[in-house]
Amino acid sequence: MSKLDVRAKIAKRIAEELEDGQVVNLGVGIPTLVASFIEGKQVFLQSENGLVGMGPPPSEEELDIDLISAGKEPITITNGASFFSSADSFAMIRGGHIDVAVLGILQVDVNGEIANWAVPGQPILGVGGAMDLVVGAKKVIGAATLLAKDGQAKIVKQLTYPTSGVRQIDLLVTEYAVFSFENREVIVKELLGHLTMEDLQQLLGIPLRQEVTL
Repeated sequence: MSKLDVRAKIAKRIAEELEDGQVVNLGVGIPTLVASFIEGKQVFLQSENGLVGMGPPPSEEELDIDLISAGKEPITITNGASFFSSADSFAMIRGGHIDVAVLGILQVDVNGEIANWAVPGQPILGVGGAMDLVVGAKKVIGAATLLAKDGQAKIVKQLTYPTSGVRQIDLLVTEYAVFSFENREVIVKELLGHLTMEDLQQLLGIPLRQEVTL
């Protein structure tokens, strides 16, 4: 499976978690792809640079250089979209008005705490709205490939990257499985690829609890 197919698989699975009427913030990276898989649902996508009503990426004919997401990627807007200041946008986030935040992650520990904005020794990616979303969103879904480019698992016993906030995320969706976190346990809720529970256990090197939908 190509890198693009893997990312799309994760995004499509996350889209299944979204419900009609929800206000959803999509982070940079894999989360932005979720916008392409929510057809048929009335979901309101929010971007922290001041927009509710973000649509999927534009075709070449639809491209408007004035319409970008918080990640500076081109977007479309849906009927009834609303524009407002960045201050109002963060008031929405900090005020608990975002139903779901979908965030890309670099690491997640056994407590469900994530790191997603900086890698030690490398240029800072920039925290953006990550910490605000971790604290303010009602539900947080992590989106990530199971392994980093160097082959290391992104689920770790303890974070070695700077934390994005002391908050247990609700769900982590990877190309191989869907995980949740409870009482320092990593729970496998659904298998999505060819790896078995035993394979995952060996790959991650941490205890896993099975709660699998086959």
